Amino acid sequence: MKTWFYPLLTMALSTLIIFAAMQSYGVDTTTEGRSKVVNSSAEKATAPPNSNKKPLPMVSVETVKSGPLSKIIELTGSVTPTRTARIASSSEGPVIVCAQRCMVREGDTVKKNQVLILIGRNKTAQAQLAAAKQALQEKKSELQRIKTLVKAGAIPGAQLDSTRSAYENARAQLARASESKDDYSITAPWEGIVAKVYVTEGDYVSPRSVLVEIFDPASLVIQFAVPESRSVEVQNGMAVRVRLDAYPGKTFPGIISRVYPQLDLKMRTRTVEATLIDDIDLLPGMFARIEVLLAEIPDALTVPTEAVLVNPEGEQVAFVLQGNKVIQHKVQTGVEDEGRVQIIAGVKPGDQVVVAGNEKLKDGAKVRTDARKQL
Repeated sequence: MKTWFYPLLTMALSTLIIFAAMQSYGVDTTTEGRSKVVNSSAEKATAPPNSNKKPLPMVSVETVKSGPLSKIIELTGSVTPTRTARIASSSEGPVIVCAQRCMVREGDTVKKNQVLILIGRNKTAQAQLAAAKQALQEKKSELQRIKTLVKAGAIPGAQLDSTRSAYENARAQLARASESKDDYSITAPWEGIVAKVYVTEGDYVSPRSVLVEIFDPASLVIQFAVPESRSVEVQNGMAVRVRLDAYPGKTFPGIISRVYPQLDLKMRTRTVEATLIDDIDLLPGMFARIEVLLAEIPDALTVPTEAVLVNPEGEQVAFVLQGNKVIQHKVQTGVEDEGRVQIIAGVKPGDQVVVAGNEKLKDGAKVRTDARKQL
């Protein structure tokens, strides 16, 4: 009995050990498990050869259409008066208070020849003027008397010439005295508004010192600078749209009224002036945003700027969808405005150009179109 019992016991223990090891490694020893392994191997054997191929790239397209397009440049500028006067003194002396409180302040509206400031030490000038007037009157009377005597033959005619010369000299002296008196009275050269007063009562001024600055409100314009790259495109009569921070949310039409003939040597810009069509209250120094309409195309073919790429040769290209493929077209662009660009040549109305997903496309590549993003 012992000869056959021990071998049988050994075989049973070995079977149990193997079974326990298979369970610990997760091996399914059932009939179902063995069938899964067989089926998995069969599936691998029958799997299609192209199951690992990359999906086609997804693109968005837009149909090329024609419509109006404007070529606009956006600039900034300021409201500026073109007619200003910096009035200076021709004489020296203290600024005095006149009887009519004639000295002006900023914001005052003044009329032509209105007294703005009086300078002291004008008593001498007034005395000289009075003396010149008296001398002229005497010379005038003397001239009349000599004319009568010469006509009567009482005195020679040569004496009339010397008397007339003395009379003309008296007239010149009166003119000089009158100008000297005016030097002490600073008046407005034309009607305007006082922008700045540089002196106050009691200040001592010297000749050629600027005392008052005035401007003509009718001369206010929108002044701005155009960069050199666009300086030859602006012309008189071009339409502009102006937005002023003082009038938020409003846009005012205008036209270019003056284009300066040369560039600023430091900034390399060309100064341009525009006049508003609407009559609104303007103040010097107001900040303005200007849109200059350089060109307007009523029926331009346009696409989004993202549709136009530059290839390694430096050429502008766009991809046009034909069936399920994209064909690369060389294009020529024109005016660009607000995210759209004019296509002069290379595509035609009705073409579907790729506007998204075109960064890595190649000519003739197959693609998928995103139906939700077709425009």
